Amino acid sequence: MDIPSVTLASGFALPLVGLGTFDMLGMPCAQAVSHALDSGYRLLDTASRYSNELSVGMGIEESQIDRSEVIVQTKLGGGDQGFDEAITAAKESARRLGVSWIDVYLIHWPCPSLGRMVDSWKALLTLADEGFIRVPGVSNFREHHLQALYDETGRWPEVNQIQCSPALARGDLRQFMQDKGIHAQAWHPTGRKEGMLGDATIIRLARKYGKSPTQIALRWAVQQEIGVVPKSSHKGRQLENIDLFDFELDAGDLTDLEELDRGEGAARNSDIEEEF
Repeated sequence: MDIPSVTLASGFALPLVGLGTFDMLGMPCAQAVSHALDSGYRLLDTASRYSNELSVGMGIEESQIDRSEVIVQTKLGGGDQGFDEAITAAKESARRLGVSWIDVYLIHWPCPSLGRMVDSWKALLTLADEGFIRVPGVSNFREHHLQALYDETGRWPEVNQIQCSPALARGDLRQFMQDKGIHAQAWHPTGRKEGMLGDATIIRLARKYGKSPTQIALRWAVQQEIGVVPKSSHKGRQLENIDLFDFELDAGDLTDLEELDRGEGAARNSDIEEEF
């Protein structure tokens, strides 16, 4: 199944749907990755903090899909922030993944208490300039975090992976990012923890289009060119999560879904919450 891509500021084509691997470990993770690649996925999302980069790499090898066709996205842990530390961490991630370059490398959390996010960003830019990573980006950054990176380096991240779903639309942040040429990619894109999959509006639209509630939530994102990385180790659900491009939510649907937004205050606050 073909998955449409969005073109980043650098010209890199990033699929709108990828496989998330949070909380997937060992051989089940490797098998899920292999199944996903066989089903048409080409973007794989992991992180050093997930402790599964080795398994993701095994899944890539098992699939026998050519490495040049697979977009590997991983993230720098908070405990590895800093210029030299980030350089070392990126090389270690690549070693665990069994790859000679990383396609998309993100600073996982800004971790402002460390005071190292700018140094970490400079490391990512160095790695990008050397060709070791293709796309330097961030995750869970708010407007002022993004601005701080630009003020110090004159370069914006190409991607910011954020908590985003119909329950947490993040409109102001996404508008800021769009103005700066930063692609929004959503983690937790279904809003399941906020009860979105049982919401009456979502269920009504699922019936209207003959789709699942999950597909309605994911379609809301990709229709606005917000990338998504839903996690699933089940082959059938992996196929469901990419079967999003044969229908379109109309203007009235989108207006109804706007009513589900709980506002910025309901999202995790990365000025306070930090992960190492």
